[in-house]
Amino acid sequence: MLKPIRSDGKRPARLPRLTIARRHSGDRLSDTRQLDDAVAPLVPRALAGDATARDALLRACHATVYRWALVHMGDPDDADDVAQEVLVRLATRLDRYAGRSRFTTWLYQVTRNTALGFGRRLASGLRLAHKAAWHTESVVREDPAGRVQESQVRAIVMELFRELPGRQREVFHLTEVEGLAATEVAERLGMNPVTVRAHLFRARRALRARILARHPELAEDC
Repeated sequence: MLKPIRSDGKRPARLPRLTIARRHSGDRLSDTRQLDDAVAPLVPRALAGDATARDALLRACHATVYRWALVHMGDPDDADDVAQEVLVRLATRLDRYAGRSRFTTWLYQVTRNTALGFGRRLASGLRLAHKAAWHTESVVREDPAGRVQESQVRAIVMELFRELPGRQREVFHLTEVEGLAATEVAERLGMNPVTVRAHLFRARRALRARILARHPELAEDC
């Protein structure tokens, strides 16, 4: 595909690929795997009634729970409310963790269910579009060199990411941001890996279509 000619007669420089800092399997462990390692010695102690271990467990989980909640809610304030509710449940209902799966798999389900319940309590329709507070820069700034910086491209993708259907957004986040394999995502969401890949394909296709429609200057990398 030929690059479009700018008004000054020059062709724009090649733009970076549209990715969101994916953690590949060969890179450092994803945050969820790091969390699993961090809480491994804390969970059995907390289950045994050790208050110090329980408090340490809550502190270790807070940031990850908030990030998961933000994916579901799309609004930082709502995500914070959900995260606090999850931590309360974690403190009072930890005995419901039976140890049949990884702790983060169980914790993700608690967070997801809490977010879904919280969303149902909100006024219907008011949250469908999601607030723009998650992302404060929704337009690409003109670069003197005619290039779009990778961080700006990532910001565009994250803005459009919020508009995806809930399930596509969930799968895209777990695979592209958390760096989990399709089989791991399938285990966490209780679905077939083939279905996970289908949701991921649709999410990527939808993002490309919306980027092309709103930011045609990025056409070459879509």
